[in-house]
Parts: sequence; structure tokens; C-alpha cells
Amino acid sequence: MAAGGGRPPGPESSLEPYVQTRIFKIIVIGDSNVGKTCLTFRFCGGTFPDKTEATIGVDFREKTVEIEGERIKVQVWDTAGQERFRKSMVEHYYRNVHAVVFVYDVTKMTSFTNLKMWIEECNGHAVPPLVPRVLVGNKCDLKDLIQVPSSMALKFADAHNMLLFETSAKDPKESQNVDAIFMCLACRLKAQRSLLCRDLEGRPAQARRLDPAHDADGKSSCPC
Repeated sequence: MAAGGGRPPGPESSLEPYVQTRIFKIIVIGDSNVGKTCLTFRFCGGTFPDKTEATIGVDFREKTVEIEGERIKVQVWDTAGQERFRKSMVEHYYRNVHAVVFVYDVTKMTSFTNLKMWIEECNGHAVPPLVPRVLVGNKCDLKDLIQVPSSMALKFADAHNMLLFETSAKDPKESQNVDAIFMCLACRLKAQRSLLCRDLEGRPAQARRLDPAHDADGKSSCPC
């Protein structure tokens, strides 16, 4: 027996070069209780949490998706909306960010008006202008309680060069729309970082509400 006593490598012993999975860091920003944690649960785990507590500092989840044959790891960073929980973590939160999701509650006008504050905080931490940003109106299943009309949100998104998604982390029927938020950003980031793809940031995006129709298993073409 040869030294070491090991059996010869079988077909499963890969001789192919190792391909490192790219990682995209996406941060989720907005007031407390707008559903940031529920959105990340829905995307990363496919479910709505039975019970959630206020995020203290930063929470972190990730999901591996496949886009055009490439496996990409999407890291979703969820932060506390309350200032007293944010001070010690905020610098780390914004470091090396690839994309930003601004979330408001369609049933609470104050969460929408406070978006200006969150955008100012984001800009204050030197997040580059070319970092993709999207606007998300959550809890759209509560139709009788809506305070922020789509027309107002579209106008705001257009003024800040963002796409608008209106969705519900709670309603299973909206799960594809939740996936589309993060898949859209992952597709855009993949295109930005490929020398074979055109520069998607060469022209400003026109804000629009998206109603995607595609797979929710991470093997989607870009919903944008």
C-alpha cells in the first residue's frame, strides 16, 4: 500500500479550479417598526417570523443566489431604527457597503417623511453616489390603513434616483416582490463589476413601481 494509505481520488475529487463566491453587502435602513427585520427574514429564510423583537445594534443574514450561472452570496445587514441602539455600530454598518435599501411603512406617514433623515445619514457616512439604492414601502397588505400613496412615493424615489418597490413581508403572496428587491440589487451589482457588461450607472434610472413575475428561488433573471 502506498504511503498514507489513502484511496485514489474519485470523480468527486474536483480538479477544477476553485471559484470564489462573490459577496455583496446590502444594508437596510429606516425607522423602527417599519418591517426591516421581517423583510430580511422573508428574503433569506422564505418565512415571516412569528415574533420579533426590536433590533439592538446590527443583525445579519445571508443567502446564496444564482444569477446567470454565477453563485453570489447576498449579505443583508439589518440595523436598529432607534438612535440609542445605533451609535456604537453605525460606522461599521456603513463600511464597504455595496447597496442600500430604504424602508418605510405605507401606513405611517412619519416613517416616510423621516426618509430624508436616513438619506442624510447615509450620505454623511460617505456612501458613494454610484452605490445602488432602492426605496421600499412595506405593509402594503394593510390597504385600509395606507397613508402614503404610491404617487407620492414615486415622486420621492424619482427625486433621489431610486426604484420603488411596494410590498409586504407578511403576506405570502408578496414573497416574490420581496425577493425582487434584493435580486434586483444583486443583478445590478453583478453587472457593475463585470468588464463584459455595460455600465448600468451611465444613465439615471427612472423611478417606477415594479411588479415582477419571476422565480423566487434565486435563479431569476434581473427583475430590473
